[in-house]
Amino acid sequence: MAGLSPVPDVHHPVRSISLPSRVHPTSVKLEAALNHLKAWKTSSVSATAVSSGEDIQIGLVGLAELYNCVREIISSPQTQRTLVHYRNGKLVEDALDESVTFLDTCSKGRDLLFSMEEHVQTLQSALRRRRGDSSFETEVAGYITFRKKVRKEVIKCLGALKKVESKFDYSTLLNVDHHLLMVVKALREASSITIFIFQSLLLFLSMPSMKTRVGGWSKISKLIPPTIVLSSDKEKLLNEVGSVDLEVHSINGHLKVGDRMAEFESLQRMLKTLNATIDGFEAGLDCIFKCLVQNRVTFLNIITQQ
Repeated sequence: MAGLSPVPDVHHPVRSISLPSRVHPTSVKLEAALNHLKAWKTSSVSATAVSSGEDIQIGLVGLAELYNCVREIISSPQTQRTLVHYRNGKLVEDALDESVTFLDTCSKGRDLLFSMEEHVQTLQSALRRRRGDSSFETEVAGYITFRKKVRKEVIKCLGALKKVESKFDYSTLLNVDHHLLMVVKALREASSITIFIFQSLLLFLSMPSMKTRVGGWSKISKLIPPTIVLSSDKEKLLNEVGSVDLEVHSINGHLKVGDRMAEFESLQRMLKTLNATIDGFEAGLDCIFKCLVQNRVTFLNIITQQ
């Protein structure tokens, strides 16, 4: 089965924006956060292997920093007055609509990670108790069934993100002051990079192994940017999730054939690595969720104070 290149760029690439620091003290931090994520995104797209868990964790940390900067900007009275009067508050309404999907995606991502962590730890416990017995075979089968459910949930989340992306307004802003231009660009870029990072995480969790059927993946591939490129290098396919999937499928159905001790030990190491990656993702999504809630509350206050 052909491997996949790193998560591709979204339709509208994140551009570096120059924000006038005299307008708001936070503008310098905001520009730095955006440019940091732009560099991370470029690195992720141009990498020679599929994004690792560590790469995505770096993106989540950067996204949280960006949202903190955005919250400082939209909390200022000047920005709130500008947002209320520009196109009758449409920017605020759009941001609120997007936040519903982002919060839902973040919540579902956390649920998937929690369930995956439970399955990983169950496999680890079964391996420690008695490698190769019937209970372990049951746990292996349970893990494989769970992974199929993950891909179904990922398809739903990617579909919702694609709908948000299709509604992006990238029209040129004419006859607006520097502050409004800065705010609009910041909100647009924040939404774009949020979708990219969520796509990266979801694709990471749904990554198929070479021994799984590609039917689910074909559905997923339709919900990500069309610039995705298939690779003939199978090694590029494997991240922490794909490695565990491959080992689990290798063991499944052959538990009583010969000495599987080396494979059990290999799987145990992979599960330990995956569990640590999941912990990092959970911490990152918890932080993103809080940021999304805080920003949504700020936008709601802007609407109610009109």
